[in-house]
Amino acid sequence: MEKEVKNESTMQKEDEEISLIDLLAVLLRYKWLIILTTFGAAFIAVVFSILSLKLPSEKSPLPNKFTPKATMLIMDGDSGSSSISSMISASGLGSLAGLAGVSTGSSNSALATYLIKSDSFLDMVTDRFGLIEKWEIEKSPRANSRKALKEVLDANYDKDTGVFTVSFTDIDPVFACEVVDFCVEKLEEKFLELGLDKNILEKKNLEENIELTKNKIVDLQNEISDVEYSVSNVYSSRNMEAISLQTNLLKLELDAQQQIYKQLKTQLELTKINLASEKPVFQILDKANVPDMKSKPSRGKLCIIITFAGFFISVFLAFLFNAIKNIKNDEEAMAKLKPAKKSK
Repeated sequence: MEKEVKNESTMQKEDEEISLIDLLAVLLRYKWLIILTTFGAAFIAVVFSILSLKLPSEKSPLPNKFTPKATMLIMDGDSGSSSISSMISASGLGSLAGLAGVSTGSSNSALATYLIKSDSFLDMVTDRFGLIEKWEIEKSPRANSRKALKEVLDANYDKDTGVFTVSFTDIDPVFACEVVDFCVEKLEEKFLELGLDKNILEKKNLEENIELTKNKIVDLQNEISDVEYSVSNVYSSRNMEAISLQTNLLKLELDAQQQIYKQLKTQLELTKINLASEKPVFQILDKANVPDMKSKPSRGKLCIIITFAGFFISVFLAFLFNAIKNIKNDEEAMAKLKPAKKSK
């Protein structure tokens, strides 16, 4: 029994050696096919890469593409997170956010990611830069423009640093930079509209009210000056009393507006102190800069991939040709492949 086992193992080893030798023999037999195909693929890849680099970007089959980026700091604090639900519901985005997988109690970063990928935001970018005409989209322009824009407009959030990044890829670096800046600007406006950062919203409202109150004070002062100037042209005591009463009322109104102005200024200074002591929910760290280095494609990697693909294809062809040759030399196999003769 032991001898039989040893004989079987020896035969298996011999079969393996024979099969490996056969494989090597096939490769050596078709070595020029493998060499020429591999070097031919490498040559074609290099020529293609050089031509794509020399041709203008609009005509190149593989143009250089640039990806400017803008970074923002989005805080996911308790105060901001707790108010998101009510703010989204008030803005009418609650149902849409739910359908997109963003719950109304989710973080500010998740909301930013949803907003920049929403149809309304994509349509706004498309209309602003005329992407339908620029990309020559004719069939289903809205749907296809959104799909195409999603492929080149990217948004990522780093949980460790709290940094939110928006990027856009295009063959024109200046145009790509303009798109990124527009997206960041509109995203900031959307956060202000939703009121996620109460201190910034309050500061904006206070500044608007202060400006309105200031204008009212100036108008009242001018009106009082006009009334006082008209006193010199009045000769009737009855008219004098009416003008005096009007002047007193205007002065009372002026005093009230001045008090309101002081209170608003005080509130504004307190809000500025709060802003200085607390981190805002949405803060732009770096705006997009026009890149001077391409982000893709990697022509070196492309040449390596095509070269290896050519090598593996040539090896496959070598074994295929060898199999066809063996079949042709095998009379039994050829007989099976011949069509059967019809009986009369």
